[in-house]
Amino acid sequence: MRILLHVCCGNCAIYPVKVLREQNHTVTGFFFNHNIHPYQEFSRRIETTREYAARVELPMTYNEEYRVEEFLENVAQNPGSRCEYCYRSRLLATAQEASKQNFDGFTTTLLYSRYQRHQDIVDYGRQLAAEYGLAFHYEDYREGWNEGIRISKEMGLYRQQYCGCIYSEKDRYAPRKKKGQTVPAT
Repeated sequence: MRILLHVCCGNCAIYPVKVLREQNHTVTGFFFNHNIHPYQEFSRRIETTREYAARVELPMTYNEEYRVEEFLENVAQNPGSRCEYCYRSRLLATAQEASKQNFDGFTTTLLYSRYQRHQDIVDYGRQLAAEYGLAFHYEDYREGWNEGIRISKEMGLYRQQYCGCIYSEKDRYAPRKKKGQTVPAT
């Protein structure tokens, strides 16, 4: 099958690309991650994806739109819903691109991460596949988590420390309040 693989970053693509190729699928990557913050992080992830794709000869399509304002407009009132918005916006763009380029189906490297809401991604991917007359290729890539990390380190790829949006950056780096403790004012 000809599959368009949504690539959130080069590191997360390692294991899914390996599996899809082992299954004899023809894989093309699609980078669309308009929510990554700050812009320097967005740029670094694109460059890491380019580096990885070149090294493994993965054909890629890049949508380099940085639409952080759109992201914030859609999640600022309810930051708890941000992941749903990210899944939906990126999978929708992938399904549209797959349809436009006459792929048989699509999937996403979001299925590789242990930190994503796996079933939400699968459900929405299947819904979009039905709407666009495509197959949604489901694979639980989480089983290759450690292998992907090991290979990315061996390749010397830049490894980001948070999912991508401003909220996930805060979750990763901001001091957390422990039960019964106050965070000191700065």
